[in-house]
Amino acid sequence: MKCQSCGSMDNKVIESRDVADGEAIRRRRQCLACGQRFTTYERLERPSLVVVKRDGTRELFSREKLLNGLAHATEKTSVTNVQLENFVASIERELYGRGEPEVASVEIGKLVMEGLPKLSEVAYVRFASVYRKFRDISSFERELTRIREAKSESKSAKSTLKKSSKK
Repeated sequence: MKCQSCGSMDNKVIESRDVADGEAIRRRRQCLACGQRFTTYERLERPSLVVVKRDGTRELFSREKLLNGLAHATEKTSVTNVQLENFVASIERELYGRGEPEVASVEIGKLVMEGLPKLSEVAYVRFASVYRKFRDISSFERELTRIREAKSESKSAKSTLKKSSKK
């Protein structure tokens, strides 16, 4: 691995750890020539997956594009980089697990919309506003109402389970 600072190929691995639920290995390295430290990631190379966009255009699936979009949505929330990496890894597993060469961008959006509220409701609303193309404040209000109702139903179901398990 080439040092970004001096270009030397001589470096050593200081630390290695699994990330993204074992989908990748993160390595901290130190250049033996200049002492600069840097991070590399090692991932299994997967077959190409083509995303079919709403307008019919096609582009290669980009993990980085998905990660960047989610990082933007989770900015200034309590969601950590590790949580984001794991979330993106779970979406990738789902998409590649289907065994299809193409996936509609709408399907990726649905997967994000299903899982994002578990990470951050604020990030969910931010992402939803772009994904669903909110045009006005009433669009936000409808989505917030839907979230509150879903949350209320979830609490009610949990309460019912607790009561029935105590009997």
